[in-house]
Amino acid sequence: MILPKVRDPRFITIRRGGTLTDSDHHLLALWAAACAEHVLPLFESARPSDPRPREAIERLRAWTRGDIKMSESRAAGGHAMAAARVLTGAARHAAFAAGQAAVVAHVAAHELGAAAYAIKAVRDAAPRGQEQEAGRAECRWQRDQLPDGIRELVLDDQKVRNEICWSVFEC
Repeated sequence: MILPKVRDPRFITIRRGGTLTDSDHHLLALWAAACAEHVLPLFESARPSDPRPREAIERLRAWTRGDIKMSESRAAGGHAMAAARVLTGAARHAAFAAGQAAVVAHVAAHELGAAAYAIKAVRDAAPRGQEQEAGRAECRWQRDQLPDGIRELVLDDQKVRNEICWSVFEC
């Protein structure tokens, strides 16, 4: 479970009673897509003929451009997570990262799910004894990708939800 029991209004759009602007929602989505895409080769090397995680990331980006409806991105996220369920290790986590990214269109707070699963994927792919450092390096890479407009929001969210996200944001 990567979502808090009580939803943070900073991740709820203004039209639904929160404080999140559409432009920041799109920035969160694009950052989540970058995190998921960074580890996508770990899935594709295990399942080269399964396009669902890559399609989920592409659908999320299409949503940010206004090319598709939120429900289409959300559905693609579900398909990517279905691809993950039959796998183990790095490939599984990479597919979950893509699925979590795609559902950011529906619930912005899934942005940390994409990042956390990507870190878990990198940890699982690392040589024995190097898992933690690989995860920290991925966390730092993700932070380097954060747009200025959402940087403080995401960094604070990582502090708040680190424990429920397997403590992967200690980098």
